[in-house]
Amino acid sequence: MSKVLVLGSNSFSGTNFISYLLDQGIDVVGASRSEEPDPVFLPYRWGTKPGTFNFEKVDLNHDLEALVSLINTERFSTIVNFAAQSMVGQSWDHPEDWMMTNVVSASKLAEKLRHIDFLDKYVHVTTPEVYGSTDGWITEDHKFAPSTPYAVSRAAGDMTFDIYREAFGLPVVGTRAANVYGPGQRLYRIIPRTILSVLLGDKLQLHGGGVSTRSFIHMDDVSPATWAVAQNAPVGETYHISTPRIVSIRELVELICAMLDAPFEDCVDVAPDRIGKDDAYWLNSDKIRSTLGWTDQISLETGLEHCIGWAKDNLDTLREQPLSYVHRP
Repeated sequence: MSKVLVLGSNSFSGTNFISYLLDQGIDVVGASRSEEPDPVFLPYRWGTKPGTFNFEKVDLNHDLEALVSLINTERFSTIVNFAAQSMVGQSWDHPEDWMMTNVVSASKLAEKLRHIDFLDKYVHVTTPEVYGSTDGWITEDHKFAPSTPYAVSRAAGDMTFDIYREAFGLPVVGTRAANVYGPGQRLYRIIPRTILSVLLGDKLQLHGGGVSTRSFIHMDDVSPATWAVAQNAPVGETYHISTPRIVSIRELVELICAMLDAPFEDCVDVAPDRIGKDDAYWLNSDKIRSTLGWTDQISLETGLEHCIGWAKDNLDTLREQPLSYVHRP
């Protein structure tokens, strides 16, 4: 098959998806607006892979013509888009930046893609944040009720690609994954932040006491699900990628502390909750299981062991990396 184009290749999900494809012997071109980060955050740089990878520094907000030129030159039949402004709480500070990337630039991309006749599948990777806080298990047809600027921007982007599919036949499929995690995740996310806080003897700020509930799914389960959607999903379909196990954020942190033999009370300070934080995302994933034959394989405990091992193996490097999110417009 032709090379696969992965947009947002420096994102945690993007780097892991690329690593998965390379392990299958598939050639990949990755595009992101920033230079590649430290290899500690790039699973596709860990070891020898049978597939080939080329990186292109392309900013969706400013280099759209260069991106279209790359697409036309390589004639990608499959494009998977992880690119987005993705932080929830920080989207209140500069909502216009989230709207620019996730709505305006996404709309410009959709307009360009509809004129490309060799594109077989465009995978739009989005988020359960578009639903707002859920009450029980929900399916893919649940109504949108976003509660933050980030979520509003993603909902608008989702709807934009949907109307381009309806109006022009753009071959769009979508994924919404639960809270993803795994080795290589940026340190401001809850799992690596908790592990690093314990290992470095720092206090973790637990927003709202950690009462909100989530499903956490390992990226090594998410990547094959995403590829199954890219290969086999009918155009127009969207799929939840999730596990049936739900834990509160507090339970997750308690579990990590126990695995590191650290008393929870000594490691955590309760902090005020974020504005608009949703209480729960419970994604019913029966659709992808029954129609595409996917199933999750990695338990939360096993996945956390992977993350702890990665953190310990790379502690000297990680202690020099930013522990907080740094916004770029």
